[in-house]
Amino acid sequence: MILSSGTKKPKIHPSAYVAPTATISGEVTIGAGCAILHGAVITAEGAPILIGSDTVVMEHAVIKASGGSATQFPVKVGDRCIVGPHAYVVGATVGAGCFIASGSRVFNGAVMEDGSGVALGGIVHINAHVLKNASVPMQHIAYGNPAKIVPPDKAPDVARDLQFYENVFNIDSGDGARAKAAQAYAQFLRKSHAQDVVLDAHANKAPARRSSGEEPPKQQTTQVDTVVDAMMLELQEMEHRRQESLKKKPK
Repeated sequence: MILSSGTKKPKIHPSAYVAPTATISGEVTIGAGCAILHGAVITAEGAPILIGSDTVVMEHAVIKASGGSATQFPVKVGDRCIVGPHAYVVGATVGAGCFIASGSRVFNGAVMEDGSGVALGGIVHINAHVLKNASVPMQHIAYGNPAKIVPPDKAPDVARDLQFYENVFNIDSGDGARAKAAQAYAQFLRKSHAQDVVLDAHANKAPARRSSGEEPPKQQTTQVDTVVDAMMLELQEMEHRRQESLKKKPK
């Protein structure tokens, strides 16, 4: 479903694929060769979203931008990225060739430099800055600039340093902050979506076939290598953890 938000309408390259059950709303630009799969939601609420070429947004992933009078959280996702199933990217900048695995979250003000990745269930927290080609392991948390990476049991320590409500909702922390944030956000969302209008569906077109014997573009080969490398690193990490766990078991 393609929706305008007030005067802001999505701009989708003719060569991109958008699944019929995906939702694209507001000031969203989707580049050439992208694939937006079933159930994905890409919604710009007061700030723009720019997605580069040949990027994949997988099933039920969410990409959101937001912006009001006090704060602006646009989103930029670079060329040749993968945003995995059920991943959540909000108000962040993601460089070219990045890999955001299933269930990962990248929050407001975060930056992932080119070639970086976040593994299954990992978090790149607000205003974190992940350096080029760095990787956030499974279920770990990246925070700070440059990003420090800590295991999930350190989450309470990270939360104390983030000033989440001040940075995201422009509301002082303390008693009642959660309720105030909910009330303010509900009002903002009602206003942002009050004039949403469903537009015509995107006309999906199959890519033209290459002539016999023609080599694929070098750019595509490089991307495949990058994805394979990222997957191998995750598999190696899983095997390392398994071996360490076996060593700790009583004999």
